[in-house]
Amino acid sequence: MKVILKENIETLGHIGDIVKVAPGYARNYLLPKGYAIEATTKNAKALEHAKRQMEYKKNKVLEQAKNLSERIAATPLKLQHQAGEGDKLFGSVTNMDLAENLQKLGLDIDRKRIMLAEPIKHLGEYDVPVKVHPEVTATLKVIVTKPEE
Repeated sequence: MKVILKENIETLGHIGDIVKVAPGYARNYLLPKGYAIEATTKNAKALEHAKRQMEYKKNKVLEQAKNLSERIAATPLKLQHQAGEGDKLFGSVTNMDLAENLQKLGLDIDRKRIMLAEPIKHLGEYDVPVKVHPEVTATLKVIVTKPEE
């Protein structure tokens, strides 16, 4: 009996796969648990339609992520921070500080997506990667300066 999988099953396949299984396995386990549906032409067409919709949504989200990435790259972040001898900061600039300052500029980025390896502790220019989407990473330019007195 052929069925279309609605869940990932380790021994059979992934979501959307059409697999051939024993009729008893399908009738007694896969269909009642909702792990699969019978592979009829109607169900196959519905599956194709659902795949097209998911692909469209995925492309739309990816496009939005690319646009956000371009906005982040085009917006250098200028921070003023007290510094002492040797341009060493009093305290440090963390990804939380960067997220707050980005929010002030109208870019709502979660601090966990800002991939700052370690806090910034010196004055200067830094390139900080921001994981906007699993496939898209933006580079945020951060400029840390002393405040003008």
